[in-house]
Amino acid sequence: MLSTFLATLDPMLMLFLCIAVGFLARKTKILPENAGKVMAKLETWIFCPALGFVTMATRFTVTELVENAQNLLLSCLIAALAMGLAIFLARFFVKDKRAYERGVYKYALTFGNGGYVGDPLVLALFGVAGLGFYKVYYLPLNIIIYTWGISVLVPHGEEKESVFKKLLNAPTVGLLAGMLVGITGLGAHMPVFLTNTLDSLKSCMGPVAMLLCGFTVAGYPMKQMLSQKKVYVASLLRLIVLPSVLVAALFGIKTLANALFGLSIGNNVLFLAFFAFGTPLGMNTIVYPEAFGGDPKTGASMALISHTLCVITIPLMYALLTAIFGKPVFL
Repeated sequence: MLSTFLATLDPMLMLFLCIAVGFLARKTKILPENAGKVMAKLETWIFCPALGFVTMATRFTVTELVENAQNLLLSCLIAALAMGLAIFLARFFVKDKRAYERGVYKYALTFGNGGYVGDPLVLALFGVAGLGFYKVYYLPLNIIIYTWGISVLVPHGEEKESVFKKLLNAPTVGLLAGMLVGITGLGAHMPVFLTNTLDSLKSCMGPVAMLLCGFTVAGYPMKQMLSQKKVYVASLLRLIVLPSVLVAALFGIKTLANALFGLSIGNNVLFLAFFAFGTPLGMNTIVYPEAFGGDPKTGASMALISHTLCVITIPLMYALLTAIFGKPVFL
């Protein structure tokens, strides 16, 4: 358990340092008050589309899809269950179904920060091979995040706005373009200067998102941020209850598949699901409200509280999983 905790410490400290830098940049007025909107626009229109495009262009290939067909199917099933649970639970946090804040809770209870917390943890624990399996497993979640996920975070504006219009945003376009490039095999033939440029841009997304989190948090009284009881409940659901339910459901599905169809599915997929769903509340609940004129206060409080608690919950949950299912090995 101690080694697991130490493995998570470095990425957690990096995360907190970036948040602290953003916080101090606003408090000391190094950055102007509109810097939050500028960072959010950079995330929405440049860094996030670059990440979606590169991920799909390199991972959404015929070979990867065939080799990971079982994991991808299980990922889709658990993602659907996560969405259903989040939509159901959000009504208890925000009674008014038309309130913008309900969308924030829908997103937060569906998705964890499986990229900027999950990626470094998986890499530290399981190496490059484990990270490769994790990135492919995460593909369905990426698609849902940048389609339905963003649609619930972007303020609706006109009541009659079409679903297509809400889903047609820069991250979704980048994601779909990357899928097209990946499935056709063109991703392997992209010029080096283009891949290097996209890699540089996507690398900016994590640090800038964390800077934005600290910058946004600094705009509200700390006491107010830490006194939102609903956010503590949502954080505990995100970090402990929901990943436990989803991992248990996934174990039941794979056990049933083995009994009925003779499919041999290892326990590795349970750990992939844990790091996808057991991570803290993501930064998009700040980025997209900030970029599109919504209220980022709830998202900022979620990020602050859940990223603090996850330093304890992730090592403990991972230790419990290894005690029950054994330590996974990715080759």
